[in-house]
Amino acid sequence: MISIIIPVLNEETGIVRLLDHLKNNSSFANNEILIVDGGSTDQTPELVKKYSGVVFLASEKGRAKQMNTGAKNAKFEILYFLHADSFPPPNFDQLILKQINAGNSAGCFQMKFDMDHWWLNLMGWFTKFNHKACRGGDQSLFITKSLFKELNGYNETFVVYEDNEFIGRLYKQKEFEVIPESITTSARKYEEIGVWKLQFCFANIYLKRLMGATPEELHQYYKRRINP
Repeated sequence: MISIIIPVLNEETGIVRLLDHLKNNSSFANNEILIVDGGSTDQTPELVKKYSGVVFLASEKGRAKQMNTGAKNAKFEILYFLHADSFPPPNFDQLILKQINAGNSAGCFQMKFDMDHWWLNLMGWFTKFNHKACRGGDQSLFITKSLFKELNGYNETFVVYEDNEFIGRLYKQKEFEVIPESITTSARKYEEIGVWKLQFCFANIYLKRLMGATPEELHQYYKRRINP
C-alpha cells in the first residue's frame, strides 16, 4: 500500500475534488492519505476532517516541513508526495507499485497542464525525458521510505525550490524513473501571474541556484517577483 502525502495551505476550493479523484482513480482501497496543513485560514481543515478515511496533520508552514511531517507519520513503505492541485492518472498507485517491484526506488509521472497554451504544452512534453532539468514538484514524487530516510528527507531551509533540490539528490544517486503516464496539474499560477512572467521567474530561480544562490536568496527573489 501507499502513503499519499499532500501539503496544503488554503485549498478549500479544490481539496475535496482531489480527494474524490484519488478515491476514484486508485487500484487499492487501503492506501493512506495524509493531508498536512501549514496553517490554513479558510475551510480546508474542516473539509478534510469531514472526509472519511483521511488523516489530517497540522504542521509548521513550509512545503518541505509539511512533507517531512507527512513522511514521519506515514505507516507504509512507499511514499507518494502530491501537490494539492495535481491529479494523477487512473490506477496511479498500481503504476507506482509496478516501478517499486521493478527495483526503481523513486520517480514521478510525466505531466500536462490543464490549460491549452503552446508553451505549457511544450513544457509538459519535455517531462517525458529522464533528465534533472525536466523535473519539478508538480509531477509528484514516489519514493521508498528507506531511501527517503537515507537522504534525510526534504531540506527545510528551502522555502522555494525544495522539490528540485531533493530530486537533484536523487539524480546524483541515479535513483529516478519517469512513468510514461501523465499527471494533470493546474496552471492557475500561470493564469494569475502570466505565462511569460512566471516562466521567466522560475528560470531565474533555477539559474540562481546553479550559480550558488542560498535558499534565503531564492526565497527573497520569489517574494519580490511572484508572491509579494
